[in-house]
Amino acid sequence: MNPANIRIFSTADIGQAALDRLRARGYEVEVYPEIEPPPADLIIDKLRGGVQVLITTLRDRIDDEVFAAGGQTLKLVAQCAVGFDNIDRAAANRHRIPFTNTPDVLTEATAEFAFFLLGAVSRKLYSSEKLVESGKWGAWHPYLPFLGDEVTGKTVGIIGVGRIGKAFAKKCIGFDMDILLYNPSSRDEQFVESARREMSLRHESGFSRVLRSIDYVPFDEALQRADYVSIHAPLILPSQSRNTTYHLIDRDALQKMKPTAYLVNTSRGPVVDERALYDALVANTIAGAALDVYEKEPLPADSPLLDPALRDRLRLFHHFGSGTKETRLSPDPDTGMAGRCVQAVIDMIEGAYGGNPANMPFVVNKEAFK
Repeated sequence: MNPANIRIFSTADIGQAALDRLRARGYEVEVYPEIEPPPADLIIDKLRGGVQVLITTLRDRIDDEVFAAGGQTLKLVAQCAVGFDNIDRAAANRHRIPFTNTPDVLTEATAEFAFFLLGAVSRKLYSSEKLVESGKWGAWHPYLPFLGDEVTGKTVGIIGVGRIGKAFAKKCIGFDMDILLYNPSSRDEQFVESARREMSLRHESGFSRVLRSIDYVPFDEALQRADYVSIHAPLILPSQSRNTTYHLIDRDALQKMKPTAYLVNTSRGPVVDERALYDALVANTIAGAALDVYEKEPLPADSPLLDPALRDRLRLFHHFGSGTKETRLSPDPDTGMAGRCVQAVIDMIEGAYGGNPANMPFVVNKEAFK
């Protein structure tokens, strides 16, 4: 296929260095210049005008109307994100159009961010900063105006033990934490054994005073025993499976947590019932929470989570877990989301892996091509 005939429309600027990889190969690349996502009718117009590759983000709704507008011309939807909740998989399969995502490269960035959130809300970093900024920092006192909760030596419950959940667990080992793993579909016993060996070595070397533990446990046990509950589960809607994760953390789940425990969510917003979380914080059912994802993004101005009374105990961030220069913008497909996104485009257009989307590593809907 002649590269000069390939037209690509990117709904966001995913980074000049990555997009220049496509331009260097002779592709025609048009980038939507605004910060806000393009309107749906503009995307449809581009596809009807002969665009063959659509580079998208989580902000873009890619549904049956979009796939239909692509007709016989659209060859690929390349999502610059790990998640693809915005893409209608069934519609993609009906139209036999592959779509890709950018897995793996944000694993460490998201895992470390989750740990930073855990520490920030537990040690009351915001409250301390606010005290200094407001000029209300007075004389030193052993326990006034407030104390935080030490992370080292506590128990963490990790809900969802995929790549990010495991990377998060590794970081918890360094803080001498006991680790409770919950994963409904499978258990990686080799990972657990490797973690136990590291814990044992830390203890034998004198790095850890107490020999720490790591185990798979039932969901309720993880909630009941943990001082921190960190969510790393994918969003599975009720229409997709009986093992739904929609509102997995609901009123009942929050009631099972310790009143001294903290909740951290860097996975998908709808995994947590936000109204139930708000009520739990108001009632002091749990000590606090930190969120990077929400049921609706951006967080609506009328969300109860924005209640100023909860600000010291509920820390809110703007879906920033993968927000590093390396992870978001690197053109290297082994390092950055942008690099992995454009590599998927190159693989598809230039017929890598025998030209079969089912064999391409970043194609999500492989089932449509087997």
